[in-house]
This record gives sequence, structure tokens and C-alpha cells, in this order.
Amino acid sequence: MRTLFIAFNLLIVSICLAQSKQYYLFIGTYTNTKSEGVYVYKFNEEDGNATFISKAKTDNPSYLAISHNHKFMYAVKEGGADNTSAVSAYRFNSNNGELTFINRQPTKSNGPCYVAVNASRKWVFTANYKGGSLSAFSVKYDGSLDTVSQLIQHIGSSANKSRQQEPHVHTVVFSPDEKYLFTNDLGTDKINRYSFNPNAYPFPLSQGNDSVTKSASGNGPRHLAFSPNNKFMYVINELAGTIDVFAYSENSLKLLQTISTDSTNNSDKGSADIHLSPDGNFLYATNRGNYNSIATFRINNKSGKLQLINVQNTGGIMPRNFCITPSGNWLLIGHQKSDYITLFKRNLKTGILTPTSQPIPISSAVCLKMIDID
Repeated sequence: MRTLFIAFNLLIVSICLAQSKQYYLFIGTYTNTKSEGVYVYKFNEEDGNATFISKAKTDNPSYLAISHNHKFMYAVKEGGADNTSAVSAYRFNSNNGELTFINRQPTKSNGPCYVAVNASRKWVFTANYKGGSLSAFSVKYDGSLDTVSQLIQHIGSSANKSRQQEPHVHTVVFSPDEKYLFTNDLGTDKINRYSFNPNAYPFPLSQGNDSVTKSASGNGPRHLAFSPNNKFMYVINELAGTIDVFAYSENSLKLLQTISTDSTNNSDKGSADIHLSPDGNFLYATNRGNYNSIATFRINNKSGKLQLINVQNTGGIMPRNFCITPSGNWLLIGHQKSDYITLFKRNLKTGILTPTSQPIPISSAVCLKMIDID
């Protein structure tokens, strides 16, 4: 009887611990309104409440990357008051949730809008939208950044005369095995694959003749995501308002499907971000322009193809980046032109999102990253 009582109490404790699971939420913002830089919150898995912990003041940290060991954060500085494009390194204290500035290095190309750090934390890369290039920085043991060691300049243009007169590199995303670094170039309608060798200092990236995939003219490829089984790549096209589904292998991308990110036919698309649910069964995509919506797709895990099952308002203006909690229970959306992040409860079986009445008050939130609290 005593054994049964102890087992029951251990079960209750385990349930309570699971219900009170918390994450750190990092929020990158544009600082030309009310925001002042990068914000850190604690997010409660049980009730969806977010509590402010700390902030790091800096200009326009519009995209963030957290190192795999959770000890460092890297933030782009997309221009700003001194009009100097750069990337900054911060040390993160997981005990108190505070960020400590380490150093900052110029990207040597304008308008960095995306940043990535490899798993071994040897390299940080930025996608420079205005400059149409990508920058490579070696990382020192203390997390600080060295100066740019490799700057790769894209060239070309495409069909949209107002948006594609020159290259606009929008992403730097590692393949799941980190053998490659992929970039979407909105300005040239190209998806570039670079071979990545973390030990090849000072030039960790190289490119072969077969490493460029041409997107449809006028698509404007923006962000991308891989399926958990690494068989498929999903690319969201900002200008066309579509998602391209590719069969992914080390040697090629094979287009399987192109599907609209919305069920309406408005000309002002502005598609933005794309993420898969942790179980790989659903895909979500945000739309800006006149939409302010998020689309939900069911994924066929065998074919990789998408089925649109729902489109709904995000509850804010100009939805940009969003994140899904590691549990899959919640989805949070940042809005560039609203003073809050909206929160949705997510049905794990159907993928459907239910809006809640508990927004996180913060202005011009454009990048959301989440990690477990150790």
C-alpha cells in the first residue's frame, strides 16, 4: 500500500512538472517605434502566459540565432541609427535569462536580415538583403565573432521590376546534416546550395556548377524549411504568394508541387514565414500585404505534398516571423506593425489554430526564437 502511495505521488509530481514546463522566448524587433532591441521572456507551457525577463538594447535586431548549446545568441543589426549593417554576439545566462553583449562585426554588405550559426559554433552566416550577398564569420571560443572571412556576392535580376532589379539574399539555412548552406535570393529567383566545410578556414563555403535551382520567374523565394525526415524542402515565395515543395537530396531539388498560401486572389501577396509542426504533420505560412493571415496545411508524409485546410486572420498587422513551441501546443506570431504578439492554441491532431485573448505586448516583433529552460 505504501509503495502504491509513493508511486501515486510521484505520478502527480511528474504531471505538475510537465504542466509547468517553461521556455525562454527571444524576440527580435525593429527599433524605429517603441521597441529597444532584443527581449527575453519566460513562456509557460501550461497556460500560455509570458513573463518579461530582460532586454538587450540594440538597433534593429530583425533576426536572431541561438547556439545549439544555448549559451550564445547572434543578432543582425539591420542598418539603424548609424546606418551600419552588422551582426552582434551575446552571451546568454540560462539561470537568470540575461544577455551580455560580447562584440559586433560589420557584415560588409547592407541590410542583413537573417543569421545562422552551425551546430559546432565555429561559424556564423548572415543573409544581406540589400547588399545581395552572404557573409561568413568565424566564431572564437568565447562566442565572439571575428571579422568577415568570406563574402559571396550574388548577381542578376528577375521579372518584377520594382522588387527584383538586383539580388536580395533572404535566408541562410543549413541542411539537416549541415553539409550544405542554402540561400533564397528573392531578387534573382534562385535557390543556391553551398557546400559547407567547418574546418575550411577562411573560406568554409564552396559552390559547384549544379548547385543553383531556378525558381519560377517573379516568385521571390524568401524562407525555407526542411521536413523532419529530411526528404522534403518547403520554400515560401514572397512575391507570388505560393509554396514550392521539393524532393530533397544531396545532389538535387526536384519540384513536386506549387500551392497558394491563401484561398483568395488578392494581388498584394507578401508571404513571409514558414514552419512545420514538431511532428512534421502540418505546415504553417504567414501572409502580409492585405491578408494578415496564417495558412494551415496538412502534409502527406509519403509524397511531401500539401493540402490547404485553413486560412485565418493573425489578429495583427503585417505578420512576419512566428514560432511553434517544442511541444507543438502553441503558436506565436510577431507583427511588424502591431504592438503585440498574438498567441494561438494548436490542436495536435487537426493542426487547427484557436486564437487566445492573451497577446504579448511588444512593438514591431519580427523574429521569435524559443528554447527549453534547462
